[in-house]
Amino acid sequence: MPIAPGVAVPLTEVELRASRSSGPGGQHANVTASRVEAVFDVAASSALGEQSKARIVERLGPRPRAVAQEARGQARNREIALERLRERLAGALHVAPTRRATRPSRGQRERRLQAKRRTGARKAERRRPPSEQ
Repeated sequence: MPIAPGVAVPLTEVELRASRSSGPGGQHANVTASRVEAVFDVAASSALGEQSKARIVERLGPRPRAVAQEARGQARNREIALERLRERLAGALHVAPTRRATRPSRGQRERRLQAKRRTGARKAERRRPPSEQ
């Protein structure tokens, strides 16, 4: 299961559990185990490096999981649960680029001040003229 560029987790390391789904469904829901829970044990993974493991544990905990029970069939719920788990792991491994502080140019400052002056003038025109006595 690919997670990020250069990072993939084998499906053998993902534990899939099936149970009965909640909600409506009549007799069908009472006899089929269509709800699927995908659990990934980070510490036991051989596919991830120590840095990746630490990042996932910090953001998602030691055993991130995803549950799916929307579809009627177990196979479709398994696909949905695995995709949700993949998205959660990819989000945990994502490193945001560091922000570099920048300064607005002189032209940008001038345009901002001109816009403020135009707005002030427009509002001043709406006001009632001063009464001359």
